[in-house]
Amino acid sequence: MHRSRELSLARFLRRLVLIGLVALAVPYVLILAYASPVVHPVSTLMLADLVTLKGYDRRWVSLDDISPNLVRSVMMSEDGQFCRHGGVDWGEMKAVVQGALEGETTRGASTIPMQTVKNLFLWNGRSFVRKALEMPLAIAADFVWSKPRTMEIYLNVAEWGPGIYGAEAAAQHHFGVPAGELTRGQAALLAAALPNPITRVAGKPGPGMRRIAGVVERRARNAGDYITCIYE
Repeated sequence: MHRSRELSLARFLRRLVLIGLVALAVPYVLILAYASPVVHPVSTLMLADLVTLKGYDRRWVSLDDISPNLVRSVMMSEDGQFCRHGGVDWGEMKAVVQGALEGETTRGASTIPMQTVKNLFLWNGRSFVRKALEMPLAIAADFVWSKPRTMEIYLNVAEWGPGIYGAEAAAQHHFGVPAGELTRGQAALLAAALPNPITRVAGKPGPGMRRIAGVVERRARNAGDYITCIYE
């Protein structure tokens, strides 16, 4: 009887480990699949909205149909070294770790590839577990996807309000224009909203958000060589 219980427990643990390994492997398989431009990925938040019957608005558009104003604004706001790193900005990460060890308030250091894989495969909220899963996924995604494809996916899965995902739905919802016609000011407001799109409403910005958007707009205007991996 005792031997039988041990065997049953061993089988259960083996199955549990196998399920865990499969769960860890699935995102890497999907990264390969998402390299194809005909595939339009959805995020975990979109899936959650479907499961809870909330629904969502997302209208996939190619990078060519998204205003360069938004691409520049998002890059300079979220990840100024996007064209230079390999998925993880190790210099920024080192500075954040050093600051945390010295007792400073922690900040993000998430790159656009890191945010993209988080949106596609992981969950919101800060945790060392999520970050440990996020970094190798970001490195793999940056290796498999081109920089334009990474930006295209990110701008089509980013959240810009409750049930509002992607640049096209955001542009239509907040400003009543297609994503391809966003002005510099509108693009800067959308970029400024990304850290917290629930409380930062691009279409109804307060004074603080307008100040942030002004900084983003100036940086985007002077982006220059920072965006050469998207626009040669």
